[in-house]
Amino acid sequence: MFTIYPAIDLLDGKCVRLFQGDYNQSTVYGDSPVDIARTFYDQGAEWLHVVDLDGAKAGHPVNQALISRIASEVPIHVEVGGGIRSIETVENYLGQGIKRVILGSSAISDPAFTRLALRRYPDSIAIGLDVKEGKVAVRGWLEVSNLTAADLAKQLIQAGARQFIYTDISRDGALKGANLEGARELAQAIGVPVVVSGGVSTLEEIQYMAKQGSELISGAIIGKALYTDQLSIQDVLKAVKAYVG
Repeated sequence: MFTIYPAIDLLDGKCVRLFQGDYNQSTVYGDSPVDIARTFYDQGAEWLHVVDLDGAKAGHPVNQALISRIASEVPIHVEVGGGIRSIETVENYLGQGIKRVILGSSAISDPAFTRLALRRYPDSIAIGLDVKEGKVAVRGWLEVSNLTAADLAKQLIQAGARQFIYTDISRDGALKGANLEGARELAQAIGVPVVVSGGVSTLEEIQYMAKQGSELISGAIIGKALYTDQLSIQDVLKAVKAYVG
């Protein structure tokens, strides 16, 4: 199963894209994230990847009410990341119809919470491995840890992690292509498939990932390429179907 996740990044209640994770280099693509989510659904998307950028920076959810509106008003599966630092937040999101929550910074800063979340909700937790120059970045990509993505992933697999999102920050929002080799190497190193994020911008990349098989790359998150019309949901889904049926 290869899944396409159109992305909605929320900043000040609006749909934006950042360049390489820089909050000072943001472009607004819509004032109504709910309408954008509905458009993606109407075009055939089954999942939506939502990031609370304000929450990632603040360390707690900021756009939770808006994200809950998306989940309640649009019949699409929603996964959410950004500022999720407590089991209460995890349970609030899951209780509001969110299908999956993404833990990033807390995997390093609060391993006890991360392990508790994985133990209680193993099928509803994804780990975001946001990589900058080979190391995992945290706090909305504002800081870089000393851990490699593979080292952190192996630790969390032992704690029950089953789903990982790999993002090369240097590619994010740059429309220069995703780090597909890095994603493959990570998946091979940890023995668990990853979802690729950051820079996905061509149908050729989508086809390459779909051909890898779900044991290596299980999906792709697409952001800026959709907003700039470099890709369309319909064309992407058609390209995927040609390889995975």
